[in-house]
Amino acid sequence: MTKEEVCSRIEHIGIVPAIRVSSSEEAHFAASAVNRAGIPIAEITATVPGAVEVITRLVKECPKMVLGAGTVLDVDLAKQCLDAGAHFLTSPCLVLEIVDFAVKQGVAVLPGALTPTEVLTAWKAGSDFVKVYPCAPVGADSYIRALKAPFPQVKLIAAGGITQQTALHYLLAGASALGVGTALIPREALRMRQEEQIHELARRFKKMVKKAHNPESSP
Repeated sequence: MTKEEVCSRIEHIGIVPAIRVSSSEEAHFAASAVNRAGIPIAEITATVPGAVEVITRLVKECPKMVLGAGTVLDVDLAKQCLDAGAHFLTSPCLVLEIVDFAVKQGVAVLPGALTPTEVLTAWKAGSDFVKVYPCAPVGADSYIRALKAPFPQVKLIAAGGITQQTALHYLLAGASALGVGTALIPREALRMRQEEQIHELARRFKKMVKKAHNPESSP
């Protein structure tokens, strides 16, 4: 999967499930569940025990899925994740060394940023998307709209506190995609292995993306 294909799919799907759980088995279940629910993309955060091995396993089992490595804070870990088959690298903050590494490797990179200065710095460094994190506490969709005014060329991913109730607002404000965590993969659904609940939540989020992409087709 080329970098261009990865970026195109992120925009088309519009949802990047962030999987930050307490075990490798939970991470595997969550990623597999969202894939079967019609969201063939997942970010496995480095805080998951055995995260690199989870990525390796998912790449083999779900070859059509876009798999990313999250909370990547140093180049050594970035290398391990790419060796495991990760299609993109992301972090909750701006680590320019990782952006530079990804650009040189020809791999999609989605660094975190919060202030206008960080957003522009990340974009100028060669980022494919800039993940505005944490978005909800600093103004939510109005903050995305405020950033898009001076930076219309920057592709923003809204992340941190996105819910079903607010998802559409972020997309209409100009976000290219949403980073979604427990609102899509609730802890109780993980604990009880309730895949049906994840499927229903995925259906709702996908409906919002479709409405944002094709407003005239939705009632």
